[in-house]
Amino acid sequence: MACRPPDSGSYTVVIIPLRTSLCSLDALRFYLWVKRLRDLEKEKDALCSGLEILEKARLWYLQRLEENRARQDNTESNSGVGSCQDGAAEAWSCLLRSRIQRVNGSLGSVISEPNVSSSRTSLPDAVADSDLRWHNTVLTQEVSDKNRQISMLEMEKDALLEQLDELQAH
Repeated sequence: MACRPPDSGSYTVVIIPLRTSLCSLDALRFYLWVKRLRDLEKEKDALCSGLEILEKARLWYLQRLEENRARQDNTESNSGVGSCQDGAAEAWSCLLRSRIQRVNGSLGSVISEPNVSSSRTSLPDAVADSDLRWHNTVLTQEVSDKNRQISMLEMEKDALLEQLDELQAH
């Protein structure tokens, strides 16, 4: 990949003196041209960084798929009653699934978002769409937080039931 390493956050600035007034149209055009080049360079760096993260994520997803297949095979071969550890694993799986769905949704919205330079939608429509996406993100985060709380409460319930069983056994 021909991308700059993510830790190099510096940009080179070239100052070329103009023989005309700073208020001239040529000076303004040059300034806007340099600014646009800098912005494109920053966008390229962000895209390269995103590619690196996506590659790591792809490998992580593949590893989780293999682990999932192994657990499915294990579950099919051991068709017995699960233990308390299965409850904790189930709670963790629920939390992980929630986070994965949030990431997938975020990536999907980035991919499906129209290109800004070729967008034919009006500014108010774009703002309304952005507001809806933000509201959706906030609601998704709230659902994720509630799922996390439910998972923690389920693990706490399992621990309390186990303690109750121990107390009743004595």
